[in-house]
Amino acid sequence: MAEILPDDIKADLAEAAILHQRASSDYEKCVQFNKLMSELLGRLEDAHCYKTADKVMTILLDCNPKQGSQCEKASRIGDKMKKFERG
Repeated sequence: MAEILPDDIKADLAEAAILHQRASSDYEKCVQFNKLMSELLGRLEDAHCYKTADKVMTILLDCNPKQGSQCEKASRIGDKMKKFERG
């Protein structure tokens, strides 16, 4: 059975996907993306959407904003974000 995500969480996942496209070379956007995904993780767990929460957790494990350097895992995280768009 597929998880049914609340509309506000779907909207924020879409926003995070767009934000990540700009975050790979912009430290401030990267930090904003990381913060949004962290907040989403808690909300997903509160909504009992554990499968999606696990996906967000794997993204957060790879997401480590570093000032003054490009994201080494941007394409990997980008691929994971695209999976949210597909459902």
